[in-house]
Amino acid sequence: MGDFLGSVWWLVVSLGLLVTFHEFGHYWVARRCGVDVLRFSVGFGRPLWSRRNRAGTEFAISAIPLGGYVKMLDEREADVPVHRQAYAFNRQGVWSRIAIVAAGPAANLLLCVALLWVMFMVGRQDYAPVVGQATGVAAQAGFQPGDRLLEVDGRRIATWTEAAMALATPALDRRDIEVRVEDAAGQELVRTLRLSQLPAALDEHRIPEQAGLTWRFLQAPARVETIAEGSAAQGVLLPGDLILAIDGTRIDAADQVSPAVQALGERGGVGMVEVERDGERLALELAPRRSTDPERAGRWELGIALARPEAPAYDAVQRYGPIAALPMALRETGRLASDSLGMMRRMVTGEASVKNLSGPVTIARAANASAKRGADWFLYFLALLSLSLAIINLLPIPILDGGHLLYYLIELVKGSPLSERAMAAGQYVGLALLAGLMGLAFYNDILGLMPR
Repeated sequence: MGDFLGSVWWLVVSLGLLVTFHEFGHYWVARRCGVDVLRFSVGFGRPLWSRRNRAGTEFAISAIPLGGYVKMLDEREADVPVHRQAYAFNRQGVWSRIAIVAAGPAANLLLCVALLWVMFMVGRQDYAPVVGQATGVAAQAGFQPGDRLLEVDGRRIATWTEAAMALATPALDRRDIEVRVEDAAGQELVRTLRLSQLPAALDEHRIPEQAGLTWRFLQAPARVETIAEGSAAQGVLLPGDLILAIDGTRIDAADQVSPAVQALGERGGVGMVEVERDGERLALELAPRRSTDPERAGRWELGIALARPEAPAYDAVQRYGPIAALPMALRETGRLASDSLGMMRRMVTGEASVKNLSGPVTIARAANASAKRGADWFLYFLALLSLSLAIINLLPIPILDGGHLLYYLIELVKGSPLSERAMAAGQYVGLALLAGLMGLAFYNDILGLMPR
């Protein structure tokens, strides 16, 4: 399945599942409160399939699979016979209406916990938060290759994904933090990472790298693939050699080879290149030569091409039994909610870029990418999206569930419902706000598709 079709498919699957749970929350509580539900639709437009239950509710799957709705009996939308008015939504007490409206976001919140619970039982595969290379701010803090991050700003972490998320908030706040690590010798140390020194133009999607942390799993081994004829390496190195050191400089990854070769060339003379060949460690003499390529004039070269990196295998997994997985799911839900709300607040105050607001195109691409990574990552994606839907729906914007809850809270305070005119005005404001947010999200989606 191509990326485009895969993205469309997984977007439809994701939204269909999450919207169904959201609307089921409204439906279930409405029925418990004695409200007649006329239609429960997954999707909009013309129904492709429908069936009625004993209570008279029509369950439908409609043609446009991007959303859904629950239509309740309501005198504000159509005439209701006298004998059925007691079952209309607008005739219910304010607390019943609050419960019915809040049930949708609550269902998404519960679904988030359930998905994370299943994910932790299946086992989320990830990479260990081990430093491969430290530069810039991280190097100033004393980070060394082989350091394993244990705790970031008071938050315990087990994977690089958790480490990246834990670094995001203090980096946006330009706040110095303490990071507890276990070094290559197994000793626990605390390093102070001065994120206040990060540049003003911060790429919020590459915070660890901008702090100078390159994860070990991202570093490709420096394995020789080909050797140019007449080059310095011909007759000395062989395809398949794994470069371990150049002139005494340890080589842990392919991107360290060129700087080491330049340093050796500038020193002049012959240097020792240590390689692993057929399980043996060899020390070979080599002297780099100046490049004859006009585009690389002045560069020192050995005349080798390194093998392209393959996707690294996961080296960490978070797996728990059914009982232990539940508190982990609750804790992860709390952390995700805190991070999401914090990011929203920072976008409003200008501390974070509004480029973090994503639309359906970005969501579709993320759905496809997570599905390719496996069931564990797709469950995580669904949980995050479900939580995001819960939070967005609770925003106090008319048209959204949060806007209706705001109306009902005002009704509780003043002792009577808002006037039809006031609610209609609020609906227009809500439409304008949603249109603006959707326009910005689509704009960000388009920018994300453009080559950089």
